[in-house]
Amino acid sequence: MEAPGQITRFFPVRAGGQIANRNQIPNDVLVLCSGWAYRYIQLSDGRRQILQFLLPGDILSPEAIFGKSHLFSVKALTEVMVGGFSTGGVRERYATDSAMRSTISNYGIAEIRDAAELAAVLGQYSAEERIAHLMLRLVPRIAARNVIREHRYPFPLRQQHVADAVGLTPVHVSRIFGLLRERGVVSISEGVMRVIDMPELERLGALR
Repeated sequence: MEAPGQITRFFPVRAGGQIANRNQIPNDVLVLCSGWAYRYIQLSDGRRQILQFLLPGDILSPEAIFGKSHLFSVKALTEVMVGGFSTGGVRERYATDSAMRSTISNYGIAEIRDAAELAAVLGQYSAEERIAHLMLRLVPRIAARNVIREHRYPFPLRQQHVADAVGLTPVHVSRIFGLLRERGVVSISEGVMRVIDMPELERLGALR
């Protein structure tokens, strides 16, 4: 997304650190400058649903641009650097800048699309298809931010993160990772995901 004005502050957050809380009143529009984070909803019994993994350039809570409070919580997956834009400044520019309005509108449309896809995947896909879909969604986003060689992509997600994103247990995720590796589709080792057979990954996980 095009920068909505001058960043008024930067702050680092350690891996696992909280960046924003659901229902918290935002002071700034926060953008991820480096590292990985994730947007999620925490249930009363401690379970959580990860809604989106966030990469550099992503707005952490888009609803903060116009809403009165955060709709979701955000946590750092790796060590991150976060930039804060003045909410008032973003709103002022939105009112006068047509390019800004278009950018934010397109971002909102993409968020709606992702939410609809997530609902369809969690409601109808098998465990293997859910994980394949998650990988497919991440591959182009990672490639847009990194130099990719030999189809190897940075992948700092742990099995618990994947489990919370696709509605499975970590044990089940581990089993599916093993099956995908044995079948020569994808392998994950030491924080790197290697896509071996993209057509098969697409067959398993692509929405049509």
